[in-house]
Amino acid sequence: MPKALSSALMIIPCLLTGGTLSYSGEPTVIGHTSEQSSARTDRSPVDLALSPDGQWLVTVNETSDSVSLIRTKDRLVVDEIVCGRHPADIEICPDGQTVLVSGSWSGDITILKIVGGRLKRTGVINVGFEPCGLAVSTEGDRAYVGLVATSQVAELDLKTQSVSRRFDVGYWPRYLTLSPDGSRLAVGCGGAGRIDVIDPATGETLYDEPLANGINLGHMISSADGTYAYFTWMVYRTNPINVGNLRRGWLLASRIGRVRLDGSSYREAISLDVPRMAVADPHGIVISHDESRLVASAAGTHELLVYRLRDLPFVGVGGPGDLIDRRLQNDQDRFHRIDVGGRPMGLRMADDSRTVYVANYFRNSVQLVDLESRTVSAEIDLGGPQEMSLARRGMQIFHDGKRSLDQWYSCHSCHQYSGINCRPMDTMNDGTEMTLKTVLPLYGVSKTGPWTWHGWQNDLESAMHMSMTSTMLGQDPSDRDVRALLTYLDTLEAPPNPFRNSDGSLSDAARRGKHVFTSVKAGCADCHNGPHFTDGKIHDVGLGSDKDHYAGYNTPSLLGVYRKVRLLHTGRARSLERVVTDLHSPEKVVGGGQLTEQETADLIEYLKSL
Repeated sequence: MPKALSSALMIIPCLLTGGTLSYSGEPTVIGHTSEQSSARTDRSPVDLALSPDGQWLVTVNETSDSVSLIRTKDRLVVDEIVCGRHPADIEICPDGQTVLVSGSWSGDITILKIVGGRLKRTGVINVGFEPCGLAVSTEGDRAYVGLVATSQVAELDLKTQSVSRRFDVGYWPRYLTLSPDGSRLAVGCGGAGRIDVIDPATGETLYDEPLANGINLGHMISSADGTYAYFTWMVYRTNPINVGNLRRGWLLASRIGRVRLDGSSYREAISLDVPRMAVADPHGIVISHDESRLVASAAGTHELLVYRLRDLPFVGVGGPGDLIDRRLQNDQDRFHRIDVGGRPMGLRMADDSRTVYVANYFRNSVQLVDLESRTVSAEIDLGGPQEMSLARRGMQIFHDGKRSLDQWYSCHSCHQYSGINCRPMDTMNDGTEMTLKTVLPLYGVSKTGPWTWHGWQNDLESAMHMSMTSTMLGQDPSDRDVRALLTYLDTLEAPPNPFRNSDGSLSDAARRGKHVFTSVKAGCADCHNGPHFTDGKIHDVGLGSDKDHYAGYNTPSLLGVYRKVRLLHTGRARSLERVVTDLHSPEKVVGGGQLTEQETADLIEYLKSL
């Protein structure tokens, strides 16, 4: 992929797009001094951090498992160091030297120091259970990290390099933010569709603010006075997929929200979507130091969204409406869009309150965006291959909201991080409207045919065409696009299971549960067998509906079932315990008899380990 976008991109009329802008020319591409710059590994930066004195930028690179150090005065990458596996977030502590990196797949926090213009590893804190978003105290002695797999936040003692406490929160605490005075911690619980506000002193959840129909919560940031926590998110509404509902914002829509940190109050939000040119997959968020601007990244539509903060029309109860407020749409100072290409993710603001640093995933770069000229003024190359592989092209298509009608959502919008989502959805994949089904993960999808919950689809290429044209209401993809998508899907790996011992072995309880799983009494292995724990056959287990177009259900894989917050095809079960003791219990499915309490507990431990 070329490192500079074409300057010939069309400028869309402002009344339609709220002031969409494209490049006026080629941005300057800055050099790279690291020996790894010629390596054939994509960096794919997902986030970045800026030192308090503005001298250093650090990026966390997902596909190279590395951190890059950038000297801001000459915009050079001066060092790169390996960190934990599949890193997710990065922070620089108030001392300007200590760097924290969350390794979601390695279950650890890597501690680095910036010493003499180089990165030096000084410690690792093992936290387990898919650590993601980080927040550091003003004093720099404590940090907090969301543990996605166990619905907890871990408090880290940075002096002893250890976990001091764990707090229970809602499902999937992916990102969080700490108020400047350290008195409140806001946690975005994407699997629960809510924001939890915690008192760090006690670990107590003071209150939670629900986000009706909320999914895919993104980055969070506190206001300078500690009154609000701002965040990006999406809304899924249970309406039939058709052109009218999509254009009204009644399917998938994008929001920026805020909740109060000084006491419980109904969340407030603004709608981001412009008619006929919507916003897909909002992710990063930053506020200028003079508090004049709020900037968000729209990863699926390859742009920054720039708002005048002081008079944003946030609406609480009864709002914010389905589409962008017309007062924003028609005023370029209150709202405009800057096309940056690629996949913009994490954002940081320079002290000048006009320069935004952008971690651009697909461009393997950090972009400098000038808010006054509304252009990409420079681009820092982090290194990577000169030519895009077929799998990387498929990944790009998967995350491209412009593949849907009026660019409302991408494949990623439903299959978040190529996995699942927290709500049952209507994808029209069985030919009927409003037969909502839970989203299935895509890891190993080519090896687990037939496809769809009813198992009627035997051609994965055909399924790709149908997803693009029926679910996304977009143009039929080319054969090359389909090959790229399938190649990308074949590269997907499920995250390492965090419910196993450090050497990958089963706990004692899980070993007992495996015996229950394979027993005649439980009968689980009758259908859930083989390397993916599915027999690829259709079964009627008494959970169907008169609305079903097809009879019976395709046996789902059980790999990674611990990640799910909605179980069975309708999502009616919220826990594995309800599945195995009630709705899908052995006595109902195979008639093998009721499990004892111990057998049930052990079976659940085994299922979590898959």
